[in-house]
Amino acid sequence: MLLQDQEQELLEIEMKKLEDLQETLTSKFKPWQRTVDFWARALNVYTGYKVCQLRVKFVPERETQERIWEEQHEIAATKIYSLCSDLGGFFLKVHRARIQGEKSDVAVKVQHPGVQELMMTDIQNLKSFAAYLQKTELKFDLVSVVQEIEKQVGYEFDFLREAKSMEMIGKFLETYNKGKPPVIVPRPISSMVTRRVLVMEFIEGTPIMRLGDEMSKKGISPNSKMAMVVKRSILKDLTTAYGQMILKSGFFHADPHPGNILINKETKVALLDYGQVKELPDDLRIQFARLIVALVSGDSLKVGKSFEDLGIRSSTKATDNPVAITKLARMMFDTKLPPGVKAANPFAEDSSLKEVSVQSFPEELFFVLRTVQLLRGISAGMGINYSCAEAWKQMAEETIPSVGPGTDLQRKNGKNGGSRNLLFWKKR
Repeated sequence: MLLQDQEQELLEIEMKKLEDLQETLTSKFKPWQRTVDFWARALNVYTGYKVCQLRVKFVPERETQERIWEEQHEIAATKIYSLCSDLGGFFLKVHRARIQGEKSDVAVKVQHPGVQELMMTDIQNLKSFAAYLQKTELKFDLVSVVQEIEKQVGYEFDFLREAKSMEMIGKFLETYNKGKPPVIVPRPISSMVTRRVLVMEFIEGTPIMRLGDEMSKKGISPNSKMAMVVKRSILKDLTTAYGQMILKSGFFHADPHPGNILINKETKVALLDYGQVKELPDDLRIQFARLIVALVSGDSLKVGKSFEDLGIRSSTKATDNPVAITKLARMMFDTKLPPGVKAANPFAEDSSLKEVSVQSFPEELFFVLRTVQLLRGISAGMGINYSCAEAWKQMAEETIPSVGPGTDLQRKNGKNGGSRNLLFWKKR
């Protein structure tokens, strides 16, 4: 009996050694596996666009070209979503739970050990792909964009920072709107937050891109007048919240993709996931406000000057071709699409980037650009073509004189017209 116990113990030790060896080999192989998987899928999406480019050259009708591109965008979106889901889905998991003795549910966000290193592998792959696209296809400073993502992505894994960001943005929107914020921000349970575990208020709702399906289940046509009124209200609240965060606070939620936006039973918008937040420097915030006002005015000379004052350098000077620069600025920083166009398409022959290349783009501005592009995607998915610039015009006009003459002196003295908040952390 003793001999059998010793054999069993030795067997368990050897099995543990094998498991440790397997885990070591897997951890070393996984980055290579992810790299191969990333490039296989990314090149598949890229090839699809190249084939589409060739197809539309043989189609003279603009309407048919738009339909072909729209179909390609839908195919690519599905593949990109699958790529992001498969590669990034295990990084951060959110579970529904209930604290003992409480009546309301909470959301518990956890991260697995070692995932930050794998995320950095993905960023390096993305950086290489961006450099390739910048050199061959898109005349845009994509490398600076990815560098900004790389700089910010580490914050995604600090849940203490995320909880503070959530509290700060929630408090700002609550105060600025006198207790009636345009969006719901979850409240963290501060006593149950660590760097790798985040417990917060659970919000029940429907993902924004499934809103049409939910309406259909209730017998409401997604394209009916009633449905469009609801959609416009949702879009208005979302746009208002982002205008206030970017232009008034300068500290904003920087990840408004559809998976982070829920609609509750009262059709209120809930904004989730504060791992990606961004603070705009005062000078950039004011210059962006000037660009918004110029875009709405339609004055190409003012648009061109504001565009260049943001630090964006292109192949064409604004004074040489203000119309082309205005077209590019609208494509980048406004959600409204030209008549007959259903989606912004940088690969199309008449794309603004084919006419004017962006040679240098301020990294600090990337998350504003990304937010506008995501808002455009959401509005297109709802079948609504609207201008966020027009919606933000009044806020932008109020923002410009909030600093006004003597900006540097006011900033040194901490006087920002009452619209700014000091950050609660320093960059590590």
